[in-house]
Amino acid sequence: MTTPTSVTIRRATEDDAVNLLPVFVDAFLDGPVADWLIPDREVRRLVYFRYFRLMLRLGLKHGWIDTTDDLTAAAIWYRRDHSASHKPPLGYADDLVYATGRYAPKFELLDMVFEAHHPRMPHDYLAYLAVDPAHQRRSIGTALLTHAHAALDEQHRGAYLEASNVGNQRLYRRLGWETSEPLRVSVDGPQIWRMWRSPGTGADIRSPFGHNQEQ
Repeated sequence: MTTPTSVTIRRATEDDAVNLLPVFVDAFLDGPVADWLIPDREVRRLVYFRYFRLMLRLGLKHGWIDTTDDLTAAAIWYRRDHSASHKPPLGYADDLVYATGRYAPKFELLDMVFEAHHPRMPHDYLAYLAVDPAHQRRSIGTALLTHAHAALDEQHRGAYLEASNVGNQRLYRRLGWETSEPLRVSVDGPQIWRMWRSPGTGADIRSPFGHNQEQ
């Protein structure tokens, strides 16, 4: 599928993971959440290679990954159902500890807070959207979202994500996502904005934030 910005989007395969891994590491290396998770940037880079290798593997196995044809950006999505709570895949806890080592408690806390505030209604969940820093500010992220929005509208699906900084939150809002009041992961932790998008097809899907999304 070709987006209005002439970026070709396709589903990622297992063969793409090795090239997408540094894209995710570099895209998420800096920011409030990254600084809180692992203060030392060089150590953070090493841990992130293990962590995002795990995230890519999970995305390919349990969800799906949209990527650009040149592999400069990708988005990891999951489908969520009516379940009151989401159970991680078998072995995830051990895999997370292996990937993050002594920083595991903060990663576990982040997972716990995200899950505690996750909508309990059917939706598609955008877990990560990464654009290679060398290719940012070229509307590639917007192209990935536009591609996903078209599918969401066709399927009458709501969508949910957590934005970890003000800049990302503004981008999502500009593209039709509704935001909640920010929450903190911990007393000394970063702010997180929960965001929701209702399908732009007139479907009567109530926002988890307490009112209907206006498109």
